[in-house]
Amino acid sequence: MRKVEVFVEGYDDVAFWRDIFDDFESDRVTFEIAVPPRPDLAKGKRVVMEMLPSSSPFRLLCVDSDFDYLFNGRTAQSKRVLGAAYLFHTYTYATENYLCYAPALHTVCTKATKNDAHIFNFEKFLADYSRVIFPVFVWYAYSAMLGDEHIFKLIDFKNTVRLHYLEIDNNGAGTIRWLRGIVEKRLHSLAQHHPRHIDGVEEFKKSLPELGLKPENTYLFMHGHTLLDNVVMPMLNAVCDQLKQRASDNINRSAQRGVALGNELSNYRNALLNVRDTLIYNEDYKSCFLYKRLHKDIREMLEKEGLR
Repeated sequence: MRKVEVFVEGYDDVAFWRDIFDDFESDRVTFEIAVPPRPDLAKGKRVVMEMLPSSSPFRLLCVDSDFDYLFNGRTAQSKRVLGAAYLFHTYTYATENYLCYAPALHTVCTKATKNDAHIFNFEKFLADYSRVIFPVFVWYAYSAMLGDEHIFKLIDFKNTVRLHYLEIDNNGAGTIRWLRGIVEKRLHSLAQHHPRHIDGVEEFKKSLPELGLKPENTYLFMHGHTLLDNVVMPMLNAVCDQLKQRASDNINRSAQRGVALGNELSNYRNALLNVRDTLIYNEDYKSCFLYKRLHKDIREMLEKEGLR
């Protein structure tokens, strides 16, 4: 049996890549996922990219795409990422985007709260959210491609697209209206301060659909930690709080009283899971079209090298 070394950006990425390479384990090949073996313990995408000259069928490299996939060879690093035979990238901005895959979020809430009631349509909300932020996302990705953070800094993008609250009624329609106002102000400011880049932004936007980015799935391609920490976690916490409250109310409305009621409430609370931990261990993203493409890339390379 041959062992294939698989090097990833950091410890948080080991589980994701372990899960995907599990599908290719056989009596002929096994995979060992690890961070780069450096004496200085340096990690990250830059460190993994420095290992490209030593990559081979038995030394694979795996990284977050960031924007390299969307840049489609327009930058030096994008060319290296897309052209490397033994380097695989997420297609999404990062592994965090897969964790936040909309069709999986109801299950995350159910596992965390032990309440399977459908009180919020995550897929519809994230599609609506994505359509609203799409124009500013294009501006931010374009400025990143130019390497000019003065056009649109990451902190400004975060402040534009983050959710400060979630109005669960009407599936977040009020939150979407509020967000649209923030985005429109930012777009006006960008066009006013950087008019010479408007045509470039429009040309860049035209190139995105062929890569699978549509306005309704923008969230899969946006900065991963911003999506996880500033969009999906506030959304999950708001929904899970309501689910837990509804479950507690149902228990309180039961015929039980006194010690029996107290015990039932205690049993329910002890069964609850931390929402963030439940999300982090979510693996229900394998139906995502980008994950399927990543899976296909790995399979085809292994077949070509006679390892499958």
